[in-house]
Amino acid sequence: MNRLLARLVGGFLLGLVRLLTGAQARWVGCPPKAEQRIYFANHQSHADLVLIWAALPEELRAITRPIAAKDYWTKTRFRKWITTEVFHAVYVDRERRGDEDPLAPLIEALEKGDSLILFPEGTRGHGAEPQPFKAGLYSLALRFPDVVLVPTWIDNVQRLMPKGEFVPVPVLCSVTFGPPIRLEPGEDRAAFLERARAAVIALRQT
Repeated sequence: MNRLLARLVGGFLLGLVRLLTGAQARWVGCPPKAEQRIYFANHQSHADLVLIWAALPEELRAITRPIAAKDYWTKTRFRKWITTEVFHAVYVDRERRGDEDPLAPLIEALEKGDSLILFPEGTRGHGAEPQPFKAGLYSLALRFPDVVLVPTWIDNVQRLMPKGEFVPVPVLCSVTFGPPIRLEPGEDRAAFLERARAAVIALRQT
């Protein structure tokens, strides 16, 4: 029963997001292929993970899990149910405790063969360009060299649900998936993260 309800709610949300935003998916040098991937994107709204999820074809949605901030997305029973049962999110704790590895839930998901939607800034930005990327993407690329890294640009979503607002405003949004990148042999963390950020920003012009 719970699984059926999740499918019905998922279908409703998919239709609602596409109605409000168009959820236009643009694949630039990267076909929608059912392989293990990390989609890494700019981050301007809590609606970002929903928009990318809605832009993916059904066969990719089924194997792709968004990363969600545990403190926000489990704050109410409804948010937790939606992210757990509909989006199958991987929760991350933004407040590190002791020796706990904040990447552990992501590593576990990748070891199971899941694809991920990741926001390397770590928090929402409000400028025209993403903030500097945190080290997590580099650590995952180093540990899982066979996972395909897909830069992703989300356009206009900040106008869909501005900070502090709870009711979405209809506005045309798009998600552009760019050519995959990889961690090059001997490439250091700073160079890789800046190149990954540049790959996301470059999609804004396409």
